[in-house]
Amino acid sequence: MRLHLGPPFDRDLKVTALDERHAYARLGDLRLPAETVETTIAVTLSPREGLQASGEAKLTVVNDGEFPDLIALARSGDGKFAFAASSTTDKLIAVDLASHQLIEIKVADGPSALSNWTDSDGREWIAVTHAFAPELHLISASGPGEQRRVVPAPASATGLAIDGESGVAYVAEHARDSVSALRLAENGRVLWRAGVGPNPRALAIAGDLLAVGSLQTGEVELLDRKTGRPMGTIAPRPGTPIIGGRTERYSKYVMGGKAPRDLAWSPSLRRLFVSSIGPNVGPNPDRWEISNNSGIGLIDPAGQRFVRHLGFGAGVSEGMALDDKAGLLYAADIGVGVVRILDARRLAAKDETSRQALIQEIAIPPPADFPTARPPGDYKVQGRAGLEMHSGPKAVVLTPDRSTLLVLNRFSGTLAAIDVRQAARGRAALSSQVALADVLAQPRRRLGQILYFADFGRSGMSCDSCHLEGHTEGIFFEKTHPLRIYRSTTVRGSRDTPPYFTPASTFSLAQTALFVGSRNRLHNPNLTDEEVSALTTYTETISTLPNPFVGSDGAPAKALELPDGAIGWTQNGIQLFEGKALCSQCHPAPLFTTDQDPATRARYTDVGTPPGLPLRPEMQNLSIRQFAPPSLLGSWDVFPMLTSGAAGLDVRPDGSVGVTTRFPLRAVIEMYGKPPHGNAAALTSDERNDLLAYLLSL
Repeated sequence: MRLHLGPPFDRDLKVTALDERHAYARLGDLRLPAETVETTIAVTLSPREGLQASGEAKLTVVNDGEFPDLIALARSGDGKFAFAASSTTDKLIAVDLASHQLIEIKVADGPSALSNWTDSDGREWIAVTHAFAPELHLISASGPGEQRRVVPAPASATGLAIDGESGVAYVAEHARDSVSALRLAENGRVLWRAGVGPNPRALAIAGDLLAVGSLQTGEVELLDRKTGRPMGTIAPRPGTPIIGGRTERYSKYVMGGKAPRDLAWSPSLRRLFVSSIGPNVGPNPDRWEISNNSGIGLIDPAGQRFVRHLGFGAGVSEGMALDDKAGLLYAADIGVGVVRILDARRLAAKDETSRQALIQEIAIPPPADFPTARPPGDYKVQGRAGLEMHSGPKAVVLTPDRSTLLVLNRFSGTLAAIDVRQAARGRAALSSQVALADVLAQPRRRLGQILYFADFGRSGMSCDSCHLEGHTEGIFFEKTHPLRIYRSTTVRGSRDTPPYFTPASTFSLAQTALFVGSRNRLHNPNLTDEEVSALTTYTETISTLPNPFVGSDGAPAKALELPDGAIGWTQNGIQLFEGKALCSQCHPAPLFTTDQDPATRARYTDVGTPPGLPLRPEMQNLSIRQFAPPSLLGSWDVFPMLTSGAAGLDVRPDGSVGVTTRFPLRAVIEMYGKPPHGNAAALTSDERNDLLAYLLSL
């Protein structure tokens, strides 16, 4: 068999057939014109002798290859070069900071994180991990691109930290939710590998410890750097002080943390700083549901406690850089387009002292000719963000002499330089910007990206604050009617599975963009038709990630090691899914939800799963027990599971929410897999492993 892709590709692809009903193909490298956002093609079987080919399917291809997305930043030890990674175009862009000359360096699929390493010969390298390739690249930091090494590394890598003295690279990856310690001088020899919380990304070396932030649990785990042994897990708990912002008075009702977007360690203060959208406020008597309060948290690793959170009340804090000698912390805010300068010593002092930690905010304007989502007069009035929200400060690094802060701007595609020699006095100033990439080949999609991440109404809410990078971020107490704790669903691949929300309230992505986008701003003001169109365009291009549990041909492995060490046989799992386990009744192929088909859409049913987490149930509306079957595509990377989050999370005695398993798929089929929610309860132990192997391959 061969699969034929129609125009504009007109290409035949090899097909791997498992049996008479199931076959797989990987599309490979497809090229589209730069200005094309997406295209829908016809897919058929190519005629072959002895094969009666019939039927046609439609496939939408999203053009990420011409949509630069700058997400990571590093600089050379001598301060001559800065390096920015574009995750979608598979490039590293080196910038000569004196001449502003650019050098593009091709790397592997999906560069995800950068760090520096100097080998025993004194040569400095920029290390690059990749989200979709099992490679760690080493790029020469002097004369970029002249030398390059590749060492084995975990696929699906998301985070990187390197200990310069030992030459050990710590790599976080989210396929199996682990951190690996690799010795770079020995071609990436694995020293240890440790399981961590779901979807780890932010890493920081904190003395003898390695701090690991989990995007989907909101926790920071501490590992022994020599052995990988777990040393503790830290997150906000009920009573954790919140200083500033709208949630300050709800400290008593904190139920956990939100995704650590970056971590910074202070050797002098022995404290760890964490950027996030704030402690996760749970059910409360005021029915306050907007728990977002972007800011900087303070962790005491030795005392195993989350000390406090300083909230700014607006924006979304992302990358940080610490000048430990001067006691200054720099934090990028992608939501409102500013860089904040904080007094790190005040931030680490007593609660009321930390309230005075903010020294200065510096706006990073977009280029003069950069398009804006609304007329310029609509910005910086009635409490709204300014035009700087179109820049998207994502990552920051200090030059070696600590005189300049480099700022990577994700949306405008620039590298900004801020003179910080007078930062302690509040006199830092933007000195220059250089364009790194053409980010406007797909202008409507780019504006949609800005609207997805930006906090235009300075409410502290954006699409990204709840659906981080288009995915999920644990649980929230939200959705006014009915108000309860919900799992934040993924946006990936959701374009084809309306309706949205429980109960159903929007029936297209455009309707959702208008409703949610306007509400995020607290209707200050509602989105225009043009904004709705742009936000919809961007949202529908958020695709399900490539699956790391399948082979290079796109087909599932015959036998798969599950995250908990068991072995499952995928082909048997297919038969169980479609037969004995009764899964396909509500999760039919190809998108594995009845919402994929207009004829079966919006079938909300009670399948006996928990309607909510048992945290202050008297403050939640748990009356609705009917839910839509979610798509199972990409479920290997979803945590927690079920609408309530009960597969993966539970309530601790102190009123916080904690992790019960790091493999929620097993919890779904073993704890909640009896009729009417399928019939996995009828399977043997080995059959459940086979079913799980198949589910991981979707």
